[in-house]
Amino acid sequence: MASLNVGNLGEYLREQRRNAQLSLRQLADAAGVSNPYLSQIERGLRKPSAEVLQQVAKALRISAETLYVRAGILDERERDELETRAVILADPSISEQQKQVLLQIYDSFRKENGTAPGDGITPGGAISGDGGGDSDDGDARRRET
Repeated sequence: MASLNVGNLGEYLREQRRNAQLSLRQLADAAGVSNPYLSQIERGLRKPSAEVLQQVAKALRISAETLYVRAGILDERERDELETRAVILADPSISEQQKQVLLQIYDSFRKENGTAPGDGITPGGAISGDGGGDSDDGDARRRET
């Protein structure tokens, strides 16, 4: 099964490289990996580390999480959750407190829908919560029932 993921990853990488109009050698140089190693990844013969995938993603200007999913390192749902959190945390138009409230609301909806975040997924304990979000969650649930 892992070789299947690696094959899908290789095909996807080749497609992304061609879309970026980069040769194998150019991408290898930009990512800081050897040309033969990158070729083996594209042909599905090697499974790269998360670090190598991150370097390749940066060189291709694509999401590293997408490559992690393709390689079987990250589950699709985990990737979606991480990307959602990253977008919220990176938004310069809202305050840090607003970001935390949004993340608390997001977590409460995921919990209510049975897709609560797993241990360790929350980046750096970003949701430290002062208890205010918990009472809001309860109020929202009472109104729905």
